[in-house]
Amino acid sequence: MKIRQFNVRFAIATLLFTVCSTTAMAQGVSPGGSFSVTRPSSSIGSPLDVGKRAHTNVQYLLLSSNYQETPQTYGPPYPGYFYEDPASIACIYNLKPPVWGCNPNVVSLNPTGGGRAIAIVDAYDDPDAAADLAAFSAQFGVMPAKFTVVYAPPGGATPGSCSGAATEPPVDPTGGWEVEESLDIEWAHSMAPEATLYLVEAQSNYNTDLFCAVSVASSLVQKHGGGEVSMSWGEGEFSGQTAYDSLFTIPKVVYFASAGDSPGVIYPSTSPNVVAVGGTSLSTNLITGNFILENVWQDAGGGLSAYESRPNYQKGISNIVGQQRGVPDVAAVANPNTGVWVLDNFVAPDYGSTYCGGTPCWLIVGGTSVSSPTWAGIVNAAGSFRASTNAELSEMYSQNESVFNDITLGTCGVYIGYFASRGWDFCTGLGSPQSYSGK
Repeated sequence: MKIRQFNVRFAIATLLFTVCSTTAMAQGVSPGGSFSVTRPSSSIGSPLDVGKRAHTNVQYLLLSSNYQETPQTYGPPYPGYFYEDPASIACIYNLKPPVWGCNPNVVSLNPTGGGRAIAIVDAYDDPDAAADLAAFSAQFGVMPAKFTVVYAPPGGATPGSCSGAATEPPVDPTGGWEVEESLDIEWAHSMAPEATLYLVEAQSNYNTDLFCAVSVASSLVQKHGGGEVSMSWGEGEFSGQTAYDSLFTIPKVVYFASAGDSPGVIYPSTSPNVVAVGGTSLSTNLITGNFILENVWQDAGGGLSAYESRPNYQKGISNIVGQQRGVPDVAAVANPNTGVWVLDNFVAPDYGSTYCGGTPCWLIVGGTSVSSPTWAGIVNAAGSFRASTNAELSEMYSQNESVFNDITLGTCGVYIGYFASRGWDFCTGLGSPQSYSGK
């Protein structure tokens, strides 16, 4: 593997980034009707990709063409925009003493803590990753990151193996994987700012390359004494997927994966050796900006695996899942309409000319690509550093409902056939984070 290391202690905090927002909006004025959700081409899977290539699980909001925008030279929060930042998520999930309303334009206490290591695995190169992470952290008052980019070699002939020399991967010309990488590192770092953070870049989004990168990430985390690996990508299940399950059993490493942004299930989140992270919506008062409640994100993935048997830690929900692996295990913010701020300085045709007029910008991002690194960071900051994913999930499933925000409102799944309910369900699993207890 080849390493590109950055010292971001002296971050580019004073740089100004052009953002896609407007100075005309007053506090309490809703931007509703001015935005549409866009799914980049990197997040659009194909039946021909199954068993071969993975896709991202990221979506973002775009300004409509008939909405007049005035570029600004500073970052969020903005009056009238109530999208989430690290402090508001810390407030909602009780990672810091709660403040009434958890308004992202008011709260200021960011998550703290973290240790050992978190590794993010993504495809292709994000040339602006370090600069974006530094500027994002400075904007929201998160401590500078101990951050390293690692290039994974090409994938080998057997699952998880690598071959050849590690060179800088190409960029994804659509920009979708670069948005994914910015999102993943910014939000994993925000939730566990004191952890050492790695971005492991695969040569492509082919399974051979991505799972080689997982092996590299596992080794890095293990050498730090343990931690987490987050994978915000996936693909439809395929008959040979169980051959990859052993990749997620490296001692002292806990694996997280997005459950997907459409009804049904995807791999690797259905692996019994991975924490499958689904999505929720954070309803907010459009006048005051105060948080109201957390409910189901109807587009999030969930359901039964066709190939993975029910793991022992799900024995207590066998009346729901039967003999198959059920997902998700947990959930967190993912609905792009209630999304989070992400700074991505890589402008590409998929979103650059429409969203930002060809300039770098702040994005409002959603998808279960948000929830996976968020959960990985929270578990890291909880400090338990369990010996395996199985140990982590066994602990989670043994807890009572008080350590999760149990989501009981909403529906999801194919034909919207699943209902949120008390306890575990196919829409949000055990629920979203509620403090660091039981993590």
